[in-house]
Amino acid sequence: MARIFLIGYMGSGKTTLGRKLASRLNYDFIDLDHALEEQAGMTIAEYFSSFGETAFRVAESEILRQTAYPENVIISTGGGAPCFFDNMDWMNANGTTLYIKLSPKTLADRLEHGKEARPILRDKHGDELVAFIAEKLTEREPFYTRAKVIIDGLGLTADKAAQVLGL
Repeated sequence: MARIFLIGYMGSGKTTLGRKLASRLNYDFIDLDHALEEQAGMTIAEYFSSFGETAFRVAESEILRQTAYPENVIISTGGGAPCFFDNMDWMNANGTTLYIKLSPKTLADRLEHGKEARPILRDKHGDELVAFIAEKLTEREPFYTRAKVIIDGLGLTADKAAQVLGL
């Protein structure tokens, strides 16, 4: 059985890589953010705005742990999921974690055009956006770097990820 949890900051390519890797390996793919949205009947942005971050993090952790995972599956997690409760320990105990690592500048460049779907970034531009991401990464790196596999996200392909994972 192979259960691969993709972790990293928003914009790191977890969902895109997850779909491609699942297709390449003939695995199932689960995006936990989408699973939470389906269960809640609203977008993550709406959930945050209606119930706040604490309630969101609780719901996110419950989705992570209560999802019935197929035998071979790639799971894209939310950017903050590894950083709350003992989610990182749980993922490491229940599968292989792969951290897609990118610089704050690269992440900012990727996120600049999709900010309307990410309320926390909506009013940040240029250097302010890079600084915000750098600050968040500093907070999250101690969790992210506990991944079993850390990979540079620049130029990352499904083939390269599969090779690094030994699949």
